[in-house]
Amino acid sequence: MKCKVCNIEITGRSDKKFCSVECKNYYHVNLRRVTDVAVRSINKILHRNRSILLEILGKRKTQIKVNRLVLDKKKFNFKYHTHIIRNSRGKLFFYVYDLAWMEFSDNEVLIVKRR
Repeated sequence: MKCKVCNIEITGRSDKKFCSVECKNYYHVNLRRVTDVAVRSINKILHRNRSILLEILGKRKTQIKVNRLVLDKKKFNFKYHTHIIRNSRGKLFFYVYDLAWMEFSDNEVLIVKRR
């Protein structure tokens, strides 16, 4: 087997992936750097989406129905969410952390805050 970083033949245990501690550290530092860049850009979009939902919802309300154009004008990105939950009626709620939205067929969006 060869080292993942420098392609030198590895001696020792059969499950070894790197020839030295330096190669192992180099591999993981660079992997983390690439991952951090992707995560940072996605988190920026998620944070913006949450801020938009919270701005529309307000501090006191737990839910509100708005036209989809309101979210579009604020550059809300419908592709990014943290998770999806299907309610008892089969409707999908798209969550951004503790806030969610559900789209209706008539271009309206229900925004909900989890209690």
